[in-house]
Amino acid sequence: LKRRIGSALVKDKVSRTLEIIERSYSNVDVIALQEASLALVERIRSSGGGSLGRDFHVLAPSNLDPTRDQNSIVLLRREAFPSVEDAVELTGLVEAELGKDAPVARGDVMAVVVSDRDGIEYVVASFHGDTNGLATEPVLEALVRVASDRHPRSRLIFGLDANTYERPKKGKQADVMEFGRRYASLGLSSCWGHEPQPSNYTTFNARTYLQPQLNKACRSTDKSKGGDVNPKDHILFPAEVYVVRETTKDNTGEGRYVEGMPFPTLAFPSDHGIVKTVLEVREG
Repeated sequence: LKRRIGSALVKDKVSRTLEIIERSYSNVDVIALQEASLALVERIRSSGGGSLGRDFHVLAPSNLDPTRDQNSIVLLRREAFPSVEDAVELTGLVEAELGKDAPVARGDVMAVVVSDRDGIEYVVASFHGDTNGLATEPVLEALVRVASDRHPRSRLIFGLDANTYERPKKGKQADVMEFGRRYASLGLSSCWGHEPQPSNYTTFNARTYLQPQLNKACRSTDKSKGGDVNPKDHILFPAEVYVVRETTKDNTGEGRYVEGMPFPTLAFPSDHGIVKTVLEVREG
């Protein structure tokens, strides 16, 4: 059992992750990944990434951390974005807007301006928030400022692990409802609607007593209360430009989400669910 767990969640994690993306999400135009390793980036870019390297451009931050496997990256489907030769990375500008105290590490932010096949300009970003989500709002505000100042005609697509909480510790964790009010004030909406749904969880994991940090462990009967069960993952976009046609979650790798099921599992190697949304341009 130990070998199976180690294989599924560590040794074969990259292979399994790419297999899920290739099987279930290869028709998506924009993919924002967080906590990606250098090995995953190189695997997609090589023949080892299967059809992903052939079908997608892989954009990683210039300050990618090769040892801390928590990089944010963006995949753009070549059919929708034929060329990225003129793409300009904005990561450094976004980070420069942040205060020195913002808990943002190397590789957490990836932002790029790129044009699609119709010449429409986008600012596409991916972000991995700190455990308590305290950097999420500052990064969002910095990204919106950079996009507005440098590329005012662009459309923002922002996929992020915001690490927002349903019942946060006041002053110590990010409140998902406060996050919703903040992005709405910036003219954005989300895949969950204009207001996030606090009980629409995208994480569900808990620690057993078979690990060293016993202060974080809980009984199996208490995993809903003692675990990390929160609405942490979001896709943001301009409210005046897009409407949501459909949003789905996945914690199985099969395009479906089983509510109340802890993960990662032997079949699904991530501790965050996959969020997919289909956007339509508003008429007029």
